[in-house]
Amino acid sequence: MNPGIAEAIHFVERYGYALLFFWVLAEQGALPIPSVPLLIAVGALVRTGDLHPAAAITCAVAGALAADSVWFGFGRRRGRRILRFLCRVSLEPDSCVRQTENAFLKYGLKTLLIAKFIPGLNAVAAPLAGDSGVGMMRFLAVDAVGVVIWSGTYMAVGYLFSGQLEMALAYVQRMGSGLVILVAGLFAAWILWKFIQRRRFLRQLAVARISPEELRVRMDAGEDLYIVDLRSKVEEAVSIPGAIRLSAEDLTADSKQIPRDREIILFCS
Repeated sequence: MNPGIAEAIHFVERYGYALLFFWVLAEQGALPIPSVPLLIAVGALVRTGDLHPAAAITCAVAGALAADSVWFGFGRRRGRRILRFLCRVSLEPDSCVRQTENAFLKYGLKTLLIAKFIPGLNAVAAPLAGDSGVGMMRFLAVDAVGVVIWSGTYMAVGYLFSGQLEMALAYVQRMGSGLVILVAGLFAAWILWKFIQRRRFLRQLAVARISPEELRVRMDAGEDLYIVDLRSKVEEAVSIPGAIRLSAEDLTADSKQIPRDREIILFCS
């Protein structure tokens, strides 16, 4: 076995439980350090008998719940402000909050069962649950099941493919800095493309934007406007007289019902 790989595996063997707890805690606390590679490595060590599966999953659950309970509290006290803060990290903040809210409205707390598998949803699921008014103990119970499913799945992958894991690590180390540069380059290209898409969208939006005050003046003047309210039920505070309620997905799917002979105004937030 390659000395570098052997040293890394020995480190995980020696500090596995504590490392798993603090690593998951840091990731769920919003630090960009993915836990999946560590969970897979832990699964491989479970197969060799160096770590116990129940203890490993317990550490993962404890770390995740410690972080998620804090985000849950932030969501309960600060509501949508904390959601917008987390989504601002995303390159698609305009759709981040809406998509996660729609998922939570559709599936409720069941969303927590798969949230850890979806990066964007994982970041906002706990504060969104807090903002929804669900009880703390109920949240923790469902969230714990979700963490067990998430951590157990990746540990199972490591358990089943422990032999292939060592071969993959050796291959990565042989490629050295070349692989790091390739991965970094592809990631940077993806970031740049998403940034360009977002800037293009904002430029298109800027030329057709209307303020709420302007809309009210035009409505009071009796103009024949077709207003579509795209807000989710979570963020809706005051209804707009005469507006048609649609989700962004319904607007795309049912575009034929939108009239072509009237000025159309989309109200988002």
